[in-house]
Amino acid sequence: MARVKRGVTTHARHKKVLDQSKGFVGRSSTNYRIALERLEKSLQYAYRDRRNKKREFRALWIQRINAAVREQGMTYSQFIFGLKQANIELDRKVLAAIAFDDAVSFAGIVSQVKAVLEAAPAAAAA
Repeated sequence: MARVKRGVTTHARHKKVLDQSKGFVGRSSTNYRIALERLEKSLQYAYRDRRNKKREFRALWIQRINAAVREQGMTYSQFIFGLKQANIELDRKVLAAIAFDDAVSFAGIVSQVKAVLEAAPAAAAA
């Protein structure tokens, strides 16, 4: 049997890691062993932060909605409860965009929610 030399596959694997670690600081972008460790860690961070990004944006949307709703004289929790009662199916991302970009439209949504909340206690008492 012929002798198998593995230089080609090893070189290809090293090249792939070094290409992916381009832009890292110091020897993390030039030395294979260090680059491999940094690359593995960076991929862990990327995996974690793809999930954290969803949390952070949801929190940002809630803050924007809360700020806009408080200007209209309601709390965030009352507003969300009222949305459910009024069967307005807008998610937080869209609500935050409306609140941020178009205050007049958002005020209209809030007035609809207020109308439903004011009518709800009267219906429950009757």
